[in-house]
Amino acid sequence: MTTRRLRLGMVGGGEGAFIGGVHRFAARLDDEFELVAGAFSSDAARAASSAATLRVAPERSYSDFLAMAAEEAARADGIDAVAIVTPNHLHHGPARAFLEAGIDVICDKPLARTVAEGEDLVSAVSASGRIFVLTYNYTGYPMIRHAREMIAAGALGAIRIIQVEYPQDWLTEPLEATGHKQAAWRTDPERSGAGGALGDIGTHAFNLAEFVTGLRCESVAAELTAFVPGRRLDDNAHVLLRFAGGARGALWCSQVAPGHENGLRLRVYGESGSIDWMQEHPNQLRHATFGEAPVVISRGGVGGGVAAAHATRLPAGHPEGYLEAFAQIYRDAAALIRARRDGVRPLPECALLPSVGDGLRGLRFIHACVKSSAAGAQMTPLED
Repeated sequence: MTTRRLRLGMVGGGEGAFIGGVHRFAARLDDEFELVAGAFSSDAARAASSAATLRVAPERSYSDFLAMAAEEAARADGIDAVAIVTPNHLHHGPARAFLEAGIDVICDKPLARTVAEGEDLVSAVSASGRIFVLTYNYTGYPMIRHAREMIAAGALGAIRIIQVEYPQDWLTEPLEATGHKQAAWRTDPERSGAGGALGDIGTHAFNLAEFVTGLRCESVAAELTAFVPGRRLDDNAHVLLRFAGGARGALWCSQVAPGHENGLRLRVYGESGSIDWMQEHPNQLRHATFGEAPVVISRGGVGGGVAAAHATRLPAGHPEGYLEAFAQIYRDAAALIRARRDGVRPLPECALLPSVGDGLRGLRFIHACVKSSAAGAQMTPLED
């Protein structure tokens, strides 16, 4: 059995990068991975400086992801998986390079910049036979997995209405004009893609709605707005959702909503009950059955299911949050990698991971919303 820590490489995520640090915390939390190599920057000096800070050996610091993929694949102690934590326009190239080198990929969302790039990565994953995990990290929360389990078991009856929102306020002013690194690339269509707030946080909300309900959104009617003068991508989106089977929904995402920090919230209403979950209070799930008093299910407490228990580390009453949910993605990814190498079947709970196909769904969602908004919020199918 594979008992050693899995060797992890990283593309991007060097000095000053927020999400790189999050990925490293998540990868270390359950002691499944150790960071041994990286192309932390395309600038050799910055890459070397980041590698030294992260205690990566100098000879395994790269400034070119293509060289990293080739050299790590050729080493007897080469990396088992790579984490891609670059801006959106640098997801496709590195992901394809490492897949072709026979290395499993853990990639930040969204999958790529365009639908065409996403389709190409789906083909590349299929051809390579490698594991590809997309870090829609909110799917790692225990109560989100419990909500999914409840809905699959019919606890709400047939689903009728899905309401999901993700408001933030950090781009209320033109932060990108001040030289702010994160704001600059997220509002640049060349680096971010066609969606601003829509691609950054709207895809999280969209993925969560499909993940929890098990339903596929078939079409959207979207109104995308850039409220800050001069901003090149949307900073607010209102989207109507039509799901297969007749369920209807609405999605709101905004980065210009003063008073909101990371207000991801999902409400699902069925013919006999509902659930309500908020990311800023992630350890509780409100469940209501029609005609009865609502109950609050706590993470680690009475009423939790198998999926929630699998994603829980601490006893009830000890809060778990964002980093633990992110770490769950890495822990399950490690389980899949180990199971494949050892020739055993992984636990079903470990397979609740966002895939390259989920990433393509997110890109088609962005594409359909942009197309719909340009046509005056016309109802537009996700699949052309």
